[in-house]
Amino acid sequence: MPQISPSEDIRSVTDLKRNTREILDHLHASGRPVILTVNGRADSVLLDVHAYENLIQASNLAELLAPAENDIISGKTRSMREFMEEFKRDRKIPG
Repeated sequence: MPQISPSEDIRSVTDLKRNTREILDHLHASGRPVILTVNGRADSVLLDVHAYENLIQASNLAELLAPAENDIISGKTRSMREFMEEFKRDRKIPG
């Protein structure tokens, strides 16, 4: 996802109401999220649907990898050589 441009990508909810099409066109053209403010404070983020889908996919992948990362952190690992020896032995694969 491209880096946010504060001068272009931070807009008020009032601005969104008045210039919806312009803001959505910019969002799609730039590929960057738009941060919406209420009373000068960040409130919400608008994303292009493809960017949203990419974030969901990345989140799902991270969720799948988390248990393996926890095993690495806690030292529950073994060498590839050890794994392959056990794998071959269990399946009666010669060599």
